Amino acid sequence: MSSVPQETSSKAVSLWLFVMVIMVVSMVLLGGATRLTNAGLSITEWRPITGALPPLSDAAWASEFGKYQQIPEFSAEHPGMDLAGFKFIYFMEWSHRQLGRLIGLVYFVPLVLFLRNKKIPSGKRGRFVAILLLIGVQGAIGWWMVASGLVHDRVDVSQYRLAVHLGTAFFILALLLWTWLDNRQNWPEKSSVVKIQKRTRVLFILVFLQVLAGALVAGTHAGLTYNTWPLMDGGVVPRGYLAQSPLWINVFENIANIQFNHRMLGYAVFLMAIWVWVSAKRLGNIAMHQVLGLLLIAIFAQIALGVITLLYVVPLKLALVHQAGAIVVFMLAAWTLRTSKYGIIEEYPLQD
Repeated sequence: MSSVPQETSSKAVSLWLFVMVIMVVSMVLLGGATRLTNAGLSITEWRPITGALPPLSDAAWASEFGKYQQIPEFSAEHPGMDLAGFKFIYFMEWSHRQLGRLIGLVYFVPLVLFLRNKKIPSGKRGRFVAILLLIGVQGAIGWWMVASGLVHDRVDVSQYRLAVHLGTAFFILALLLWTWLDNRQNWPEKSSVVKIQKRTRVLFILVFLQVLAGALVAGTHAGLTYNTWPLMDGGVVPRGYLAQSPLWINVFENIANIQFNHRMLGYAVFLMAIWVWVSAKRLGNIAMHQVLGLLLIAIFAQIALGVITLLYVVPLKLALVHQAGAIVVFMLAAWTLRTSKYGIIEEYPLQD
């Protein structure tokens, strides 16, 4: 049964939200590249306003390089780096921060205009404001993460904070995607098919947990070990899976445990997606069945890519493509969840 439109949509709002989705996707990809090139700690201060400009003189560059040489990462990983090498990693991190500033600006200014011109339905304004607040909080989380790698002889950021930072970015992406689709389809009513909604909710949660597990893998460099598949260390479960104490800490700090969990979550996501796909087919939900087909293909490709990346010991290009694949899987999972809530959705014409 098709939903009846309850609110008036706007082409301008729809375009703005679509641009925001693209920008956040670009931000996640650039953040991954920054991490994989060990550039994330190259800027050792958080200057939200004055940091918008890079060093503009030789003396300023020498000063920034000197600050970087004082942190543990420099002596541990880049002791032979010259100024040219520093400029490369500096601009990687600077570009990441600049894009973050731009995202905040591109979201804030149109939001104010759309609210003033009443282009956003009154009952939906809270969600738009919440997204703005999350974008601001995400900037603070980013510095909180970077700061963890500048102290206590650490040469990397905390995997805990990395997981929070990445998880927040994906949450913002899901909200923007969901809101864009809501606006395009005139804020439709929810479907009454509860069973399929519960299953798609479980699927989405599994995908989100897999994103967080991937952050733990990245933060602990767990992909650089156990570079065999399908077995780990010659067995299904690697030796030392629960070697650390207390028991719970293995999930976050034991490399064998972290990589094994990431693998198992990948399989669980794939099996859950098959179950939901079969359920949607039986219900005759055409829209959901189609998006689930795309999701299944994306999950299978992502698993295959993950295995190849592991076997080749995480080369930069494959790692970047694998992160891009995670974004595709996550967006399709969010799309699936939303489709299950609204049934078979018809397109409604947008109003100017």
